[in-house]
Amino acid sequence: MKITILTLFPEMFTGPFSCSIIKRAAEKGLVELETVNLRDFTKDRHRTVDDTPYGGGPGMVLKPEPVFEAVETIIGKKGRKPYTVLTTPQGEVFRQQIATELAGKEELLFICGHYEGYDERIRTLADRELSIGDYVLTGGELPAMVMIDAVVRLLPGALGAPEAASNDSFSAGLLDYPQYTKPAVYKGLVVPDVLLSGHHQQIAAWRRREALLRTAERRRDLLVQADLSREERAFLAEKFPGLYGSEDAPAGRTLRGRARGKREEKG
Repeated sequence: MKITILTLFPEMFTGPFSCSIIKRAAEKGLVELETVNLRDFTKDRHRTVDDTPYGGGPGMVLKPEPVFEAVETIIGKKGRKPYTVLTTPQGEVFRQQIATELAGKEELLFICGHYEGYDERIRTLADRELSIGDYVLTGGELPAMVMIDAVVRLLPGALGAPEAASNDSFSAGLLDYPQYTKPAVYKGLVVPDVLLSGHHQQIAAWRRREALLRTAERRRDLLVQADLSREERAFLAEKFPGLYGSEDAPAGRTLRGRARGKREEKG
């Protein structure tokens, strides 16, 4: 995979890309990472990339010319347009499913915004607009790092154990189960007996139950689309009375209400 990042601050990526999983993936040839300085595509001696907004208002807006020229240059070198992601707080919220989709692309281009926002015409370059949450950062560099890390770890061979990525939180639509390591007892806190038993089926069942419980306690919204068996739904309904709602429960406060709301939004 080839990942290109169009940014005003290439130096921000040096640290994150030079350690841990991303570094090892690059050394193995699984991913090639390149940063492109947006200022290299300006025409004036001040290397201006922003200007005041039409119609007035605070802040500065990223100009279209350097972004378009940079993307066109990248396309010219590659002979084709990479799948292009625009980082913006107005975009779709990034999640594990999107990371999996992006990991299947041969080439990615991340455009990192800054200042008050983008000139609207820049959006025509993007295949997808993505955000990492409902908050505003100084620029798109940190969101790009987060997304790239999530994508690279999904590349075959990037992690030490092939099954590691599939066992991560969100990969099965649930939060991860509790993890333990040696010692078995520490400060009076004990590792569950089942994990010491050596019975792989019992361990797998325990982990699944714990993942269900943790998700129901902390992120019930994930259960709406999780692939659960009838037995698992019954298990959760017993542990969390009212989880799946009743006819007189307020819509949206139960999983049934949320699921109905999502269907209505799509319809």
